[in-house]
Amino acid sequence: MTGSFAKRPDFLPFSRPTIRQVEIDEVVDSLRSGWITTGPKAERFERDFAAYTGFPYVLALSSATAGQHIGLIALGLKPGDEVITTPMTWASTVSMIEVAGATPVYVDIHRDTLQIDERQLEAAVTSRTVGIIPVHYAGAPADVDAILAVARRHGLWVFEDAAHGVGCLYKGTHVGCFDRLGVFSFHPIKNITTGEGGMLVTRDEALAKKLKALRFHGLEKQAWNRYAEGGSPQVEIVLPGFKYNFMDLQAALGIHQLASVGEFNDRRRALAARYDALLADVPEVEPLGVPGYDHFHTRHLYVVKVLEAARMTRDEFIAALRERNVGTGIHFRAVHTQPYYAGKYPQWVGALPVAEWVSERLCSIPLFPLMTDGDPGYVVGAIKDVLARRRS
Repeated sequence: MTGSFAKRPDFLPFSRPTIRQVEIDEVVDSLRSGWITTGPKAERFERDFAAYTGFPYVLALSSATAGQHIGLIALGLKPGDEVITTPMTWASTVSMIEVAGATPVYVDIHRDTLQIDERQLEAAVTSRTVGIIPVHYAGAPADVDAILAVARRHGLWVFEDAAHGVGCLYKGTHVGCFDRLGVFSFHPIKNITTGEGGMLVTRDEALAKKLKALRFHGLEKQAWNRYAEGGSPQVEIVLPGFKYNFMDLQAALGIHQLASVGEFNDRRRALAARYDALLADVPEVEPLGVPGYDHFHTRHLYVVKVLEAARMTRDEFIAALRERNVGTGIHFRAVHTQPYYAGKYPQWVGALPVAEWVSERLCSIPLFPLMTDGDPGYVVGAIKDVLARRRS
């Protein structure tokens, strides 16, 4: 590299989980205890998560995708049904609709925030519509009140995809279960991690009971403590279920991650504010807008759009940043343009212009609590160097 920009010697990844000695010690304690699959720490993590979010029924699972799967089964989704959702999501949101034999129906997104455009929901409802799956994108909430208003007018359920939403508030209430169900993710790039894992939340006791059975082989009662002292090895299967249980090894991470989520989110917000200031004079790159309604943004991702003024494609931009030892992500390519969905539902390709325009330009730049105070400056310096070289 030449000029005023000096390339750092080490690679700055897009994300890195914050794993400290306290988590390591807890995992080691689990290994020594003999409880390495579902056990008392998994139960403790569920209790802690319920206390943190305020939801009375929470179920830890092997992944958020597993939660989406059994959640839709418990809601009664069946072939021929339609579910309205956003194209700006990871494929699992739509894939779980698809594996149930139902049909995804999309509405476009807001260009600034990338949240589902609630103004288009009403027109998407048909006689076959049974529910809506909004996605709380990048640590900010969708407009829940507007979504619920449409759902209630038409007798639809709402199942919130809150994979990005740990710590996110909408009008003072934690996102995840303003209606029937919600699901969170604990993948390593999320605001807290358990390696892999997810959490279903609900306020409905009967629904929670069914979900517990679906989660683990159709057992209606807790399964893990049948091997504990005083437990009974006898089990009763009440329905066909899956093996989506959550391990104590995962909970050993999650217990301490959740206890620090406020600290993690504060750090993310401080780093994001630094990016906001540094990118204010870079017109070729446009950060996400912030919703106008009352909310608490956790800054799960820092997403920018590479505009035409950059004189390069998003993929060229990503490659140029990698040359400067900056990692990036893409969240997301509009799911209806993925080969499987574009082939099966070609009518959607071209029908969602905002999502398609955005998905060709999105780039997530590094944002995680372990970043140094100087890292945002380096990233933006690399961005400015990339753009200056293209101009010249």
